[in-house]
Amino acid sequence: MLRWRYADSMGKITALKVQKRNPNRVNIYLDGEFAFGLARIVAAWLHIGQELSEEKITELQSLDAKEAAYQQALHYIAYRPRSEAEVTKKLYEKGADAQVIEGVMERLRSAQLVGDDRFARMWIDDRSTFRPRSHRMLRYELHQKGVGEEFIQQALAEAQNEPELAYQAGTRYARRLEGLDWEVFRKRLGGFLARRGFSYGTIAPVLRQIWDESRPAEQ
Repeated sequence: MLRWRYADSMGKITALKVQKRNPNRVNIYLDGEFAFGLARIVAAWLHIGQELSEEKITELQSLDAKEAAYQQALHYIAYRPRSEAEVTKKLYEKGADAQVIEGVMERLRSAQLVGDDRFARMWIDDRSTFRPRSHRMLRYELHQKGVGEEFIQQALAEAQNEPELAYQAGTRYARRLEGLDWEVFRKRLGGFLARRGFSYGTIAPVLRQIWDESRPAEQ
């Protein structure tokens, strides 16, 4: 927040001090008074004795807002990949305006840090590896993340087919069902696969395959 008041629309930088609580920010002093803070990267080209006009100060504060939003976005995507819609929503929640957000998103895209085509593939690969589910459910999840249908279709076209995913999910779950008779096995595993979004036409042959493969292990 700007505390210094313009004097003839100009101010001379009299001190540049790194903030004690946040060494990535610098306090700017004009004519001996604290004026405002800036990210170090924004303040990098400032020097003591430099004259700042009202227009220049406004420009610096605009750059600072963009840098702050960019750093917030980097922090948000550091934990796991995010869709563009997720990042945009988070920045709105943090108080960034539409123009700042668009600039941040373009910067992230240029650095290949976000991209819904890549996000959709990564989401499907992760799900297929750790929690396999149907294409229908994968599509629903990606829609919930704000990913466009075009990117979803492209990613699903490269994914494993539904019988493979159902088999992968089913074999893992079937380990819990050892010793059960066919009817109980069929109901429990079939219900599990249905909750993962697979259709009956996909589930039925997978059930029989897993059942047949599991019998020798129990003999």
